[in-house]
Amino acid sequence: FLFPPLTSAAAAAVVSSRSLSSLETTATGAVAMSLKDALASMGLAGTTALIAVNFTHPIETWKTRLQVNPKFSVLGMIKQDGFFSLWKGIQAGWLREASYTTIKLGAYGPIRDAIGANKKDAPFLLKFAAGSLSGSIGSVVGNPFDVMKTKMMTATEKPSLGRAVSAMYHDQGIKGFYRGISANVMRACVLNGTKMACYDSIKGLIVSKTGWSRGDVRCTFTSAVCAGFFMTCTVAPFDMLRTTLMNQPTDRKIYNGFFDAATKIVKEHGPLAYYRGFFPIWGRFAPQATLQLVIFDMLRKLAGFDAI
Repeated sequence: FLFPPLTSAAAAAVVSSRSLSSLETTATGAVAMSLKDALASMGLAGTTALIAVNFTHPIETWKTRLQVNPKFSVLGMIKQDGFFSLWKGIQAGWLREASYTTIKLGAYGPIRDAIGANKKDAPFLLKFAAGSLSGSIGSVVGNPFDVMKTKMMTATEKPSLGRAVSAMYHDQGIKGFYRGISANVMRACVLNGTKMACYDSIKGLIVSKTGWSRGDVRCTFTSAVCAGFFMTCTVAPFDMLRTTLMNQPTDRKIYNGFFDAATKIVKEHGPLAYYRGFFPIWGRFAPQATLQLVIFDMLRKLAGFDAI
């Protein structure tokens, strides 16, 4: 019920990546991934995401419902709709992870290497730029599934992906699937930039202080937990704005874009509203970041790649 079949592309990438040469040296002497290795990296990231989302989706549902309704009670929802209501929208969640996270996580390494952010003395901002770019591209590709996931999570009746897609297309056409795109890109830019730059930099610090290797599970786990905290602090306001914009009714428009929503939220609820649901966000980001990064580095190791 909770685990989707792996896409053939992702599965093929996992299997075939063992036979790929992991790195190739460019004319300048810098180390960069080949195209095949980059695609394999994204396939591994997609596989990782499809595994991890099944465990973190209930926290995402709690967080999203709380952002929409401050009086929301997760126990009340379980009592009324049953335990598995925590997995509302999981079908759209799978599609979102297979697109968005495949790119944001899997393309970080290739982009980082391409811009020279893989060197030991590379500045934090360069790593942040690599994470921001892969996250932004992923958010554009995955935005339609993000919208559907948000609508299904907040639905009071039993959600259906087919009905949600049909209603959105009927009321707003293709553009409806890209509602909240500005907030989503900004969120992904800050989220993935913070997550991957902190993870990468903290790993380097831990290696230098402890002597652990970058692939050591202790190093990976500690770095991922720390990255999850910093990521929550920077992304919470953007996450609130994204949810607000995506959860508008399909038949009418309440906000005229990112800045209009940002202004109205402050006027109506005060600036602290941007951090509504902070603990559920942290509760979701910390384990999700940890699961994703630990599993991803393990799969990379099995496939013959170096750890991030």
